[in-house]
Amino acid sequence: MAESFGTDAERYDRARPRYPEGLLERITANSPGPDVLDVGCGTGIAARQLRAKGRRVLGVEPDARMADMARRFGVEVDVATFETWDPAGREFDAVVAGQAWHWIDPVAGAAKAARVLRPGGLLALFWNVHQPPPEVTEAFVTIYQHLVPDSPFDLRAAARQSAEKSYYRPMLAKAADGMREAGGFGDPQEWRFDWECSYTRDAWLDQLPTQGPLTRFPPDKLEQILQAVGAAIDAMGGSFTMRYATVAVTARRAGGRPDGEPRLP
Repeated sequence: MAESFGTDAERYDRARPRYPEGLLERITANSPGPDVLDVGCGTGIAARQLRAKGRRVLGVEPDARMADMARRFGVEVDVATFETWDPAGREFDAVVAGQAWHWIDPVAGAAKAARVLRPGGLLALFWNVHQPPPEVTEAFVTIYQHLVPDSPFDLRAAARQSAEKSYYRPMLAKAADGMREAGGFGDPQEWRFDWECSYTRDAWLDQLPTQGPLTRFPPDKLEQILQAVGAAIDAMGGSFTMRYATVAVTARRAGGRPDGEPRLP
């Protein structure tokens, strides 16, 4: 599944949400310098946002199609998995990963990050977690379970966890445990930024095929899902407000501030 997102890289770049300014500002404030490594950079969404903050960004991306899209926007990208990537002696002030670290071995990834970070450098792993309105969620879950009755994904449980703002807890815990096991970092810290985004029917249906298992759905089944979700949005007046929580787990490379804690803005 990790290699399926590049099947429509243009749609991915167009439709996927960006990251909140608060997150970007906190990353730059807690990095000792301008050099950033973006792990699993995809089409370069986070990389471009960080470049706009004056950072120098190198991406590492296993999917050549996604990397090509990032290069169109001027992002330098090495095509490789992070675990096998050769840094060739390069060092960085921050290593970041947006919507990507769950595809990486958490211990091997943290160990690799520690090797390429300068003393005091920041490792920041973050995800956008969305919470659609109940009507949109129910339409999606109902048709998905009808089309894929043997799916291993418990979408109703995931929806409940999202509503309770706990869906992301396992991701953060796994990433933090990987940092501790790899060594070389101060105590992991958690950040969170709540924000909202308005979607029209067409805008949300444009993004939906870029998500998880839907990237590998046959066109006829995908169309049924889009019709069901589109009907739910139409019934709400043709648009809705999505609540997002951008969550992050971060740690500072040993050798910087003596307490090992990120510097808060």
